[in-house]
Amino acid sequence: MDAINLQDKFSLFTDQWTPKKIQELNGQQILLAKIQGEFVFHKHDDEDELFMVIKGQLALELRDRTVIVNPGEFYMVPRGVEHKPSSKEETHLMMFEPLSTKHTGDVVADITVNTYEEI
Repeated sequence: MDAINLQDKFSLFTDQWTPKKIQELNGQQILLAKIQGEFVFHKHDDEDELFMVIKGQLALELRDRTVIVNPGEFYMVPRGVEHKPSSKEETHLMMFEPLSTKHTGDVVADITVNTYEEI
């Protein structure tokens, strides 16, 4: 296996809110996503979810506060915590989550993706 260049992987897609799987690691999936605008409030009852910002700025709205995540930073949303990602500008994310994690957790919405494309 060769080293994976994140910028090369991000250049392979333009769609937003549709994570792409780039690797699996010990029952976890490593996903890349481009986002802009607002997602939906949702939660994952049995899985933690890690968001790392590569480019842009992520606002993770929780029910009691909003966490701002800048490039080079990450935030781990604990299982069972409702959250709504959003971004004013196009933001590039790398996410780590168990293979069992559903895209929109306990919510089914128009933007729900049932399987992740591998790139």
